[in-house]
Amino acid sequence: MSDVAVPADQAVPHLPMCRRFRGFLPVVVDVETGGFDARRHALLEIAAIPLDIDGDGRLVPGASAHAHVEPAEGMEIDPQSLEVTGIDIHHPFRLARVERDALEHVFAAVRVALKHHQCQRAILVGHNAHFDLGFVNAAVERSGHKRNPFHPFSVFDTVTLAGVAYGQTVLARAVQAAGYDWDQSQAHSALYDTQQTARLFCRIANAWPAPLQSPG
Repeated sequence: MSDVAVPADQAVPHLPMCRRFRGFLPVVVDVETGGFDARRHALLEIAAIPLDIDGDGRLVPGASAHAHVEPAEGMEIDPQSLEVTGIDIHHPFRLARVERDALEHVFAAVRVALKHHQCQRAILVGHNAHFDLGFVNAAVERSGHKRNPFHPFSVFDTVTLAGVAYGQTVLARAVQAAGYDWDQSQAHSALYDTQQTARLFCRIANAWPAPLQSPG
């Protein structure tokens, strides 16, 4: 291996997003729900933030897409879940969309980011990511949506990443360990939690010196 410095004008460019994660685009997602069972409890709120790459090759949060969701017909809502999230499903300014429209609003933004980065598919990034993906997949199946951009089972889970990087698995504590403020009054808002999870994922991913490249 040569020790000769590479001139700046000949430096190897940063990996584009389409090569950074093997053709996948990381999209941070959080859902608020009427319980813990994706097949039984209603999806009430969803937010997504596709990640971007800045001029220095660092991952940064992109533009967000967010929707409140009308409970689908036949789905249950546990009152204890509403106490935790603070969601008032009858609030006149909630402006909730029917489930299929809410999904399309979010998915359309993801598809725009996929095209921009020339990625093949989105991969969900979440804190307890399989919980979020389970509710997304259940809503897709229930509503008959045909253009789900997310990988059906693979995820990037910030619980795992934060546990390795900071020894913390609770989102609020992990975000604070990463050096960011946490506003408890905004917690359990899908948009706020997605924003904080995106910052956390980017901080951890950017701390890694470079992707390890396999031969060939």
